[in-house]
Amino acid sequence: MFRFIWLSDQRWGQLEPHLPKNQLGARRVNDRRMISGIIYMLRTRCRWCDCPAG
Repeated sequence: MFRFIWLSDQRWGQLEPHLPKNQLGARRVNDRRMISGIIYMLRTRCRWCDCPAG
């Protein structure tokens, strides 16, 4: 099983103020989860086509 990479509270606190808020369009998902997933993909060099759907 792969170890999931989760942003620390300190890193998230630095990043969160730069994310858009109150935008029109589709409902936003959990930003911290999405960014942690992107970092995981980049660190493990996994192929994007191997990501699970949803």
